[in-house]
Amino acid sequence: MNKLLEIMNEGKCVYGPFMKTGDPAFVEIVGHAGFDFVILDLEHGPTNELALQNLIRGAQLANLCPIVRVSKLDEVLIGRALDIGAGGVQVPQVTNSNDAVTAVEAAKFAPMGKRGVCRFVRAANYSAMDRYQYFSESNKNLVILQLEGKEAIDNLDGILEVSGIDVIFIGPYDLSQSIGVAGDINHPLVEEKMKYIIEKAKEKGILTGTFVDTIEDVKRWKNAGVSYISYSVDMGIFYETCKNILSSIKE
Repeated sequence: MNKLLEIMNEGKCVYGPFMKTGDPAFVEIVGHAGFDFVILDLEHGPTNELALQNLIRGAQLANLCPIVRVSKLDEVLIGRALDIGAGGVQVPQVTNSNDAVTAVEAAKFAPMGKRGVCRFVRAANYSAMDRYQYFSESNKNLVILQLEGKEAIDNLDGILEVSGIDVIFIGPYDLSQSIGVAGDINHPLVEEKMKYIIEKAKEKGILTGTFVDTIEDVKRWKNAGVSYISYSVDMGIFYETCKNILSSIKE
């Protein structure tokens, strides 16, 4: 079992930031600080797949699980992220059960899925790993599906019926936009929809995750049953720290 999944299945929370950096040193720092995972962001970050390899190496050196958020639901992009060593993929804008099936099948080798097979890749130690061990180990990689809008909520029951989903990740900002309160992630309507998703997923034995950018929200969603908590973004954390230091100096 994936170590991150094992921790969550024990009833504990795991924590990690989104990372938009192209510098592996920042990824290593996050690991040395004690976080459990990083989400290497190809959707809203400037990183390309060539640089991504070194970010994944940095994560692994610092005992972090490297999760890659691909830029969109695409079988090739999912396979490429896993080929270079991602410990899981996070797929944005999943809206229905067909999307969910596509994502799972792209991330898993047969008999669990239809991921394209190539063992001459980094994840297989460039063919040094036994091929059958590689297939077995790779199928333990996490599949994290992002539900971010009203359409996904309307189709939630069907999505949750899809086998192979490890975490349902609720994107609060896109969700707030889709229900008419853009940016107000603490609006009662947003909270209501998020709790609905969490409870429905729990009924199916599926873990949930979300994004937060305050300590108060960490506590709130942890208490609501969320297991996979993404705390803010590397750039925002660095900015806030710089601002707070400067504010203290100028007092």
